[in-house]
Amino acid sequence: MKIIIPMAGMGKRMRPHTLTTPKPLIPIAGKPMVQRIVEDIIKVCDEKVDEVAFVVGRFGKEAEDSLVAVAESFGAKGSIFYQDTPLGTAHAIMCAERCVTGKVVVAFADTLFKADFKMDSSQEGIIWVQKVDDPKPFGVVKIDANNVITDFVEKPQEFVSDLAIIGIYYFNDGDYLKRELKYLLDNDIKEKGEYQLTNALENMKAKGTKFSPGKVTEWLDCGNKDATIYTNQRVLEFIKGTGIVASSHKNNNSKIIEPCFIGENVQLIDSVVGPHVSIGSNTIIENSTVKNSIIQTNSKIKNADISNSMIGNYSEYTGKSNDLSIGDYSTIR
Repeated sequence: MKIIIPMAGMGKRMRPHTLTTPKPLIPIAGKPMVQRIVEDIIKVCDEKVDEVAFVVGRFGKEAEDSLVAVAESFGAKGSIFYQDTPLGTAHAIMCAERCVTGKVVVAFADTLFKADFKMDSSQEGIIWVQKVDDPKPFGVVKIDANNVITDFVEKPQEFVSDLAIIGIYYFNDGDYLKRELKYLLDNDIKEKGEYQLTNALENMKAKGTKFSPGKVTEWLDCGNKDATIYTNQRVLEFIKGTGIVASSHKNNNSKIIEPCFIGENVQLIDSVVGPHVSIGSNTIIENSTVKNSIIQTNSKIKNADISNSMIGNYSEYTGKSNDLSIGDYSTIR
């Protein structure tokens, strides 16, 4: 089985953090977002994943090596493909055309989820969905009495379904999917100026493909700073009690309120940290209170009282603001 992860977007809603780090490599509870996505998918797959294909922009060798290492950490081959022009979801998948064969999972890279089902790879296709209170902002599916998807509806203004598509798909026959995607590209069939996966899904359904919903118990978005902080909070709740405070951290008269992720060689001095805080390696927190925040590596926080905040790598902050978004290599005193 192969996993294809389109992730070439610029992550504009996550700036300044994505000016130096591709959004899928931003850490959530101590692991890059994309690593958690791959991990979550592998947990529900009923077959071994042998390759993970990352469709990226020109992120640079360091980022690409990190992605390959993510795949290899799960015993899979990591492959890099490029989407230089944002031409839509169908185009992004076809940038990894070589991998669109056999059994394939497609997962867009800003979605984390929690699920308690095991995927049945004998089904023709599965579309991950989550029940939502307000379906108007989402693409949704309608299902029949046999739990087969009958319709895809984009941003319905009148109620048709509350099962929102979360951006993860399974295809039993990747070669069939490839033919349908190629048809869109070869015939210049676009929706709102882009080649869309949903058009291929509609064509496949019309030809008799039976898609089933994979209903997740929680769907977590990483589209902007506030959503990412909330996702970090929820993931910390999922994994609490699993030894996510590094033994190498130094605690000098400080209190950690679980759940937190504390990286290697973090120093906590006269501070209160938590709950729901992730701190990257080699960061120093002194005389501060930090809660519900993500602080990345090699940063220094002093005399601060912050919450609902993201602070990048190699940054320094001194102050009392409680809602920050500071990128890498920044200093604010």
